[in-house]
Amino acid sequence: MLETGVAGPRAIDRAMELGYNHPMGPIELTDVVGLDVRLDILEYLQAELGERFRPPQLLRRKVRAGKLGKKTGEGFYVWEDGEIVGVSGDWGRGE
Repeated sequence: MLETGVAGPRAIDRAMELGYNHPMGPIELTDVVGLDVRLDILEYLQAELGERFRPPQLLRRKVRAGKLGKKTGEGFYVWEDGEIVGVSGDWGRGE
């Protein structure tokens, strides 16, 4: 959804928090875990279980750029002192 521009990070996270009562949404969780970790997991799942687990190109681009999430200060969100202070500007269609 994010890569195709259907919705932004905040909207996706908020929908999951409200709709499924999750403590945080999947985009924020990816930033907390680390985009590099998520990419490694998806590559393993793709190799073992098939193409439905192919990592999104957006994730690959961010990892190549060193935008690994909270640990580097930017992933899908911008982080300062362990808190989200903004949304990264390089997501969605046309990145």
